[in-house]
Amino acid sequence: ILGLPAVAAALELVDPPGCRVIPYLELNPVWKDSSSFEDIFDVDHFIDVLKNDVSIVKELPEEYSWSSREYYALAIRDTRIKVAPVHATANWYIENVLPVLQSYGIAAISPFSHRLSFDNLPMDIQHLRCKVNFQALVFVPHIRALGDALVNRLRNPQHTTEEMGSNYLQEVTDADDNKNAGKFVVLHLRFDKDMAAHSACDFGGGKAEKLALAKYRQVIWQGRVLNSQFTDEELRSQGRCPMTPEEVGLLLAALGFDNSTRLYLASHKVYGGGARIATLKELFPLMEDKKSLTSPFERTLIKGKASLLAALDYYISMHSDIFISASPGNMHNALVGHRSYLNLKTIRPNMQLMGQLFLNKTMEWSEFEHAVVEGHETRQGQLRLRKPKQSIYTYPAPDCMCQA
Repeated sequence: ILGLPAVAAALELVDPPGCRVIPYLELNPVWKDSSSFEDIFDVDHFIDVLKNDVSIVKELPEEYSWSSREYYALAIRDTRIKVAPVHATANWYIENVLPVLQSYGIAAISPFSHRLSFDNLPMDIQHLRCKVNFQALVFVPHIRALGDALVNRLRNPQHTTEEMGSNYLQEVTDADDNKNAGKFVVLHLRFDKDMAAHSACDFGGGKAEKLALAKYRQVIWQGRVLNSQFTDEELRSQGRCPMTPEEVGLLLAALGFDNSTRLYLASHKVYGGGARIATLKELFPLMEDKKSLTSPFERTLIKGKASLLAALDYYISMHSDIFISASPGNMHNALVGHRSYLNLKTIRPNMQLMGQLFLNKTMEWSEFEHAVVEGHETRQGQLRLRKPKQSIYTYPAPDCMCQA
């Protein structure tokens, strides 16, 4: 999808103009989720929004049915483009993809994500990729409906899980006129086992935790991990360690959030389970998550589907009053960009500052609080213009925004 505008530019030179096919999503090796594009995104909406810009079909025309994944897996094929460089120019597609299209009528490009440059592109291509990312891509109706129900429960905490039934559509409809809705904050707690192991940081779990993470690193990456040449103190002082739930709680408290703050926890499985987030729960007793807000019936709609669980978290994050992520990453970057595009408030933690503050074991609370507030004065929703080589999806201004 991220490369769609570049392919569109090349295809418009074909006579007659060609079409693009809904993408195939690779099986994620970590989450092991087989969800398709159609399982996550509203395909009809996607096609309709882009119909005046790009011709899109749900599947290949019958005359090209031979162009399958199995076909390309067996041998090198002339119709497959495997050398698309990261951040290629639009001219690269015209020079390398267009001849294949003209010769064979079809071209298969893999891999595709982030295969188009962010700089020095015609504005019509930039505007098209903005339209794709911020307008054409919406989640399937049942994810949006369930997300609306959970947002309603966060703003109007009056139902228990026992009272929640299967008719969440009616629940959202009944809440439309509620003028006394409260506010809530979404915390993306990016602290799963994979993240903890790959960071090479020490998270205070003692010898047992160190051995468990070392074993996991050996199994998954044969011992090769990010930043493994640095000590834990060096990694923290450079801001390269993800914050633990306890550390995030201290950051939020220093920024002025308290035990009356309604907090939604957007996250996959937290490494360490309930014990790891116990302190965070004590600081913010009104903390909720997908499990606490949904009925058993509602959970069956998304059970075992990491992509749909993430989509639900993303949807709720987009409807929160404030969003904050414990550590930078793909979801953080996407939400920073999407919320900037809609002028919504997002707090971006200063990871280097926080790492240095947590290394200081003798600092008084007042001193810590002052340092946190001062260090985040310019990181609480102020719009940041995109710099050269930065992603248009994380920094949509000025390319995607006429006024900011």
